[in-house]
Amino acid sequence: MDLSNLRPAAGATRKRKRIGRGPGSGHGKTSGKGHKGRGSRSGGNTPPGYEGGQMPLSRRLPKYGFNNIFREEFNIVNIGSLERFDTGSVVDAAKLVEVGLVKNTKKKVKILADGTLTKSLIVKAQAFSKQAQEKIVSLGGTAEVI
Repeated sequence: MDLSNLRPAAGATRKRKRIGRGPGSGHGKTSGKGHKGRGSRSGGNTPPGYEGGQMPLSRRLPKYGFNNIFREEFNIVNIGSLERFDTGSVVDAAKLVEVGLVKNTKKKVKILADGTLTKSLIVKAQAFSKQAQEKIVSLGGTAEVI
């Protein structure tokens, strides 16, 4: 056996559909597009969501709510979860990712006051709640807003 003898498996290939090549081909005249209507016209067919002239579902359903394009999203870290760091260590976004408290640094980090902290830490984040900032400072640590 060599490369000249290789053939696709039986039934694996089909003949190409030659459209618009006369009545003998079985795909002549209307070329498989039927008579009239949007699908028969030149320039393709219907866009996604089109329902044949019926009001599309996306337009039938009620719209509600407000999408604020200026919304800032934060990675939220509770102060209780900072207990795992050593006393006096610098806690920033990179450290939080390393430990697994934050998945990525694309969003800003905000520290909230839930939980208890017993160590003095140097915490660097984009935002702090007032109570979280007070807790960190009261223990002798610093809360730096980046």
